Amino acid sequence: MTMENASSVSEFILMGLTEQPELQLPLFSLFLLNYVVTVVGNLCLMILICLNSHLHTPMYFFLFNLSFIDLCYSSVFTPKMLMNFISNRNVISFTGCMSQLFFFCFFVNSECYVLTAMAYDRYVAICKPLLYTMAMSPQVCSLLMSGSYVMGFAGAIVHTGSMMTLIFCDSNIIDHYVCDIFPLLQLSCSSTYANEIVVSAVVGTVIILSSLIIFISYALILFNILHISSSKGWSKALSTCGSHITTVSLFYGFGLLTHVKLQSSRFVEQGKFFTVFSTNVVPMLNPFIYSLRNKDVKIAVKTVLKRITN
Repeated sequence: MTMENASSVSEFILMGLTEQPELQLPLFSLFLLNYVVTVVGNLCLMILICLNSHLHTPMYFFLFNLSFIDLCYSSVFTPKMLMNFISNRNVISFTGCMSQLFFFCFFVNSECYVLTAMAYDRYVAICKPLLYTMAMSPQVCSLLMSGSYVMGFAGAIVHTGSMMTLIFCDSNIIDHYVCDIFPLLQLSCSSTYANEIVVSAVVGTVIILSSLIIFISYALILFNILHISSSKGWSKALSTCGSHITTVSLFYGFGLLTHVKLQSSRFVEQGKFFTVFSTNVVPMLNPFIYSLRNKDVKIAVKTVLKRITN
């Protein structure tokens, strides 16, 4: 903990989403509802996948892990946010702030790679159906999933380690509701040049690598779909990819908007707005995206309900 001792700051004050007192209680109720729906939705999907043997396929193995990550990802921020709405002084310790940053980076990076693995799974299912069982064997799926978590852990260690080399002096007020990278860089009284290089390198690697694999996978899928003569084949191929495309678009879209520095005095407010969608709304929507139009999930729900009623 020598890095912590180099700073005179032992705790940070989170400004939260808004400073308007009349909005604190309505926002508390709104985000409490959001968190309950997120937890229940993702837990139900995970339990559903575990209880139904016909969902024990590579696609749902990855979906199980995606729900697990979304559940944990949302839990990194939301409980602290809810406490801040009803407390007078929104304080987080230096250690707590670094822990929040670590788990934020870990789950975000891991989700990037899980979504990448899911794109590869869809490519094999549509373009190489005869090789699917062998190409997406339990060993391969476990390796892809383990690799996602290891890469996520490595990225989180690099981000958090570089952040702990910074020195924080007198200013300890974070104009945000989370301990994110850029708000912390703005508070440092030491040079942040090396940290900005590290952030650019790690984030750039994750985004470029995952985006490239996802883009190539869907380019090959589209090429394959164009050669399908029947409309039924078209519909089936597109339906298997629709949910994943929606999830990827929401995750990367709001993630990029959160960290793009707009040339505006309202950048901080816009950053908070997009961060809310990235950390709270997207994890809540994913279970619905993958279940509302999914025949397998609907059948699994009916099967579980029959077991309960009988």
